[in-house]
Amino acid sequence: MDLVIGVDIGTQSTKAVLVGQDGSIRAQASRAYAPDTPRPNWAEQWPDVWLDAVEACLAEVARAGGAGDVKAVCVSSLYGGSGIPVDADMRPLHPCLIWMDRRAEDQVRWVRDHVDMGRLAAITGNGVDSYYGYTKVLWLRDNRPDLWERTALFLPPNAYVIQRLTGAVAVDHSSAGNIGGFYDATRRAWSREMLDAMGVPARMMPERLVASTEVVGGLRPEVAARLGLPAGTPVVAGGVDAAVATYAAGVVRPGQHVAMIGTSMCWGTIAPTADAAHGLISFPYVTRADDDLYVFGGAATAGASVTWFREQFCQAEVAAGRAAGRDPHALLEEGAAAVAPGSDGIVFLPYLMGERSPVWDGQASGAFIGLNLFHTRAHLYRAVLEGVTLALRHNMEAGARGSAALDDRLVVVGGAARSDLWMQIIADVTGFPVWTIREDVEAALGAARLAALGLGLIAPGDGEGWITLVPRAEPDPARKRRYDAVFAVYAALYPALRDQMHALAELRGPVD
Repeated sequence: MDLVIGVDIGTQSTKAVLVGQDGSIRAQASRAYAPDTPRPNWAEQWPDVWLDAVEACLAEVARAGGAGDVKAVCVSSLYGGSGIPVDADMRPLHPCLIWMDRRAEDQVRWVRDHVDMGRLAAITGNGVDSYYGYTKVLWLRDNRPDLWERTALFLPPNAYVIQRLTGAVAVDHSSAGNIGGFYDATRRAWSREMLDAMGVPARMMPERLVASTEVVGGLRPEVAARLGLPAGTPVVAGGVDAAVATYAAGVVRPGQHVAMIGTSMCWGTIAPTADAAHGLISFPYVTRADDDLYVFGGAATAGASVTWFREQFCQAEVAAGRAAGRDPHALLEEGAAAVAPGSDGIVFLPYLMGERSPVWDGQASGAFIGLNLFHTRAHLYRAVLEGVTLALRHNMEAGARGSAALDDRLVVVGGAARSDLWMQIIADVTGFPVWTIREDVEAALGAARLAALGLGLIAPGDGEGWITLVPRAEPDPARKRRYDAVFAVYAALYPALRDQMHALAELRGPVD
């Protein structure tokens, strides 16, 4: 049987999956790492960490057998923000400023003061925020002038890795569009008008833009020998992981929608046009890129909020879990499940690295509101799960205002899908029945499916056998009413606290 390999470069790990053309999973591999956070609100990664992880995962699944039957590899990746600045010899000059990085606040203000915001929205379908890659590019221009002079190109993570594997340079349309202010969403091309307005040479944007299913090049012989794969194996462009995971979940038409909850949270759907006024992000989808846009929003810290709470405040559960051979999350969820919906009056704002859509504030900060001596760690843990879910609803409501009617079920993928409690909270908060995917591979499986589609091994509508959708939770009307009231409080808190959040952000750091 013909085989394909899908690779997904994530924020905290890289995963690869070896898949038959019928969707059967033959082997999986993963490698973990962590982004560097040298200062508050900074998040970056040297690209060779990703390259080493990709090569290790590819070699591992190739050793599982059938490497000679591998017809293609496809690489998807986290949103790489600025992309990787490389010189003329494709050597990285600086770490990639990833999606989580919020250092470009001065550049956001510069854009608002110097660029026609109406034209920006009309051309790109996006707004301005330090989340977007183009503001991070401007930060590098303003703060690393020596590097700027030597920069030949900015490459998204998947494009950089593919260049190292094949020697060919190309950027898929989803990654180009996700950079934001440099990409014309109507023409599906770089916007010379916006590049000129922001003082960025057009030569820094890779000339070759391709569909996510297009073959960029073949594995170089020396790379193929190192990986145990045939020389010349086609490498398919892939795309931004949120959209690729959405495709893995079977989304191929407007109205279908998926929440991906991992380190961050992304909720997205397909729409024919974008409207930046609703505060969401848009870029070409990974299939039918000439016609369909992926319109999405998300929280900067979702699973990251849960991990932060566990590591900072739950040492007792961690120790107990280790002693009993149990996942500490299971112990925490047992306590949280006994807490009433709404966490007995606590609301958590999950703005631990600023916040993305629809808030768009790099200086927003996290908070527990409503604390009382009555409350326990279990209340706070449940409030964290609920806070991330309230952020999900915030984005879904913005998306529903700007797109076609949403399907009557929500598919959830990512690490959160392992939690029965969290799936029930999502159903109750959003009012949608929640479904998940039995196969635990998400974006990597989507990348494999893009590889098969690109090579003609499957037809665009083929999906049988690739995923198994499983119903997980139905919304409870009484709990939904409670969460409607909680959401009204949640939505009002950021506007009420914004100025205080900004004042506190000014007080970070040592006393002069």
